[in-house]
Amino acid sequence: MQITVVDYDSNWETMYLKEEQALKEMLQEDLISSFHIGSTSVSGLKAKPIIDILLVVNDIAGLDALSSSFEKLGYEVMGEFGIKGRRYFRKGGDNRTHQIHAFQFDQVQDIERHLSFRDYLRQNPQVCTAYGDLKSELAAKYPNDIEGYGDGKDDFVKKVEQEALKWHWKTR
Repeated sequence: MQITVVDYDSNWETMYLKEEQALKEMLQEDLISSFHIGSTSVSGLKAKPIIDILLVVNDIAGLDALSSSFEKLGYEVMGEFGIKGRRYFRKGGDNRTHQIHAFQFDQVQDIERHLSFRDYLRQNPQVCTAYGDLKSELAAKYPNDIEGYGDGKDDFVKKVEQEALKWHWKTR
């Protein structure tokens, strides 16, 4: 996979909304809520042009029975893919366009972690800029190494996630 970080694109929100509609039609009453997360959901943030979607569902195991429906929408079904209780789906192969992180409604810690990180970046332009710059540097350093790219972001992301969760509870 070629790692490319680009400037923010206002079309990303439209891409999310289009995909959200298809997912709502497919999941119907199984879906509680969906959210645009990740860097493409933060105005002004440099990002890999991949739309991250967070789904909150009634029963996570129920998504397993919908594997063929996800595949019809172009998704590769990846199971938990490293996070217990999550279901992960990706679309576009080596030129990935979308990825879904689905959690059962009561897996609050993972849901809040994603949403708080997004909201904190939206409210803190200096942190947002620093994150975008780091991602650009890492993409240049590891243009074909997703693990190197991810490892390079890990400390920054973990630190900001902690700040974001504290900020979330202070502003609630």
